[in-house]
Amino acid sequence: MSKKLEILVINGPNLNMLGKREPGIYGTRTLEEINLDLEKKISNKSINLEFFQSNHEGEILDIMHKKNNQINGCVINAGALTHSSTALHDAIKSIEYPCVEVHMSNIYSRKETWRQKSLIAPAVIGTVQGFGENSYEAAINLLILSLND
Repeated sequence: MSKKLEILVINGPNLNMLGKREPGIYGTRTLEEINLDLEKKISNKSINLEFFQSNHEGEILDIMHKKNNQINGCVINAGALTHSSTALHDAIKSIEYPCVEVHMSNIYSRKETWRQKSLIAPAVIGTVQGFGENSYEAAINLLILSLND
């Protein structure tokens, strides 16, 4: 890679509560701790990570639109918007860069049936889920491989 890859990591509603919210499912580490570890793990690669978290759907859509033609790819944990947002699906379809969907839990094994459906899955290039915070690192690495193909 001659030029640094620019990757946006988006976290949706309630992910700012990691470490406190349902630690049996999501673990005890905060989003800030996870982001700092991700930066360390990719420090030897030619990658620049930018992190964004919002509890507001419109803000997520706005940054995705704003970053069009400015970044190479996106890793998105849309939180509950995964299951409810056709607007997010449409935003992913409208941008020029590829997105990878990521979830800390395996949404297909969740007890609530409404959590077992992703409205954004048809719009992304792939999904990584069920590996806790390691899902983020795997998603970033798989996105990099895809961008380099």
